[in-house]
Amino acid sequence: MKTLLVTGGAGFIGANFVLQAIADGGRVVNLDKLTYAGNLDTLAPLSDNDRHIFVQGDIGDRDLVHRLLVEHRPDAVVNFAAESHVDRSIDGPAAFVHTNVVGTLGLLEASRDYWRSQEDMAREQFRFLHVSTDEVYGSLGADGKFSETTPYAPNSPYSASKAASDHLVRAFHHTYGLPTLTTNCSNNYGPFQFPEKLIPLIIQKAMSGQPLPVYGDGMNIRDWLFVGDHCSAIRRVLDGGRVGETYNVGGNAERTNITVVKTICALLDAKRPLSEGRKHESLITHVKDRPGHDRRYAIDSSKLQGELSWKPSHTFESGIEATVDWYLANQAWTQRVLDGSYRMERLGV
Repeated sequence: MKTLLVTGGAGFIGANFVLQAIADGGRVVNLDKLTYAGNLDTLAPLSDNDRHIFVQGDIGDRDLVHRLLVEHRPDAVVNFAAESHVDRSIDGPAAFVHTNVVGTLGLLEASRDYWRSQEDMAREQFRFLHVSTDEVYGSLGADGKFSETTPYAPNSPYSASKAASDHLVRAFHHTYGLPTLTTNCSNNYGPFQFPEKLIPLIIQKAMSGQPLPVYGDGMNIRDWLFVGDHCSAIRRVLDGGRVGETYNVGGNAERTNITVVKTICALLDAKRPLSEGRKHESLITHVKDRPGHDRRYAIDSSKLQGELSWKPSHTFESGIEATVDWYLANQAWTQRVLDGSYRMERLGV
């Protein structure tokens, strides 16, 4: 039974990863600072599971990270902890540098020191897996896809901070020999996503009959990856990836933002129709584009598929329907996020 130290394991992707790992018999020490995006409601099914140890704390707290490493002796560190919303990074970039760069540096230093202290077998088997984004590569034209050798060209404070953390991970492998792995993923969607991101935002607003905001002309293209597929890819890389390597993870599902929104509208027309026969698509409202909005992302995940025999199990059509169904069936989870009550309990309010 592997023991993993997972950082950011109460966030969207991290929590899905923790739930999947525990369901498959793993043991997880889950370190999360519980900023606004960390939600213990997502982890409620694990409240009585002794294979899940939750610790509230900062990845930049080196003493805490050191204590957890020594106490629990994990086989790997999986780093999801990050500020991740582009709009928030435009309004306040300092928090992104603090967590994504300085925090990752602290986590790397603590992990390096722990790894160095291990006996030969444990040191050989230990891994540090860093979860990153395709946004570090910048914006694509009409053709081509991001590969692992695409030069970095981040265009937002968020992507710049993630690019910096990727470089630190690479440096710790090449300078100190720390056995690192890095994954760069395309846009995730699925259950438990914070409703500031496009897909859950549109689902929630459409269900309430509110205007559906679409940046600019809506023709920005993203490669959409179902979160469960992303988690399975990370585990495959953790188990079999070559030390020091980067693996791109994509969903093979390029869609324009306006297509994504219209697909959600069509699903809700069938599953939760509006009154008087109105179509959800009539709620679409184009708003001013955000600064530095990258036009197109697309991931070439052939390295991952070829070396580790991974491929996504969901098409966009099956994944988006499963996602809409999840939000329809779990309105209590979303409502507690929207009214802030998911945070009040842990703040003692």
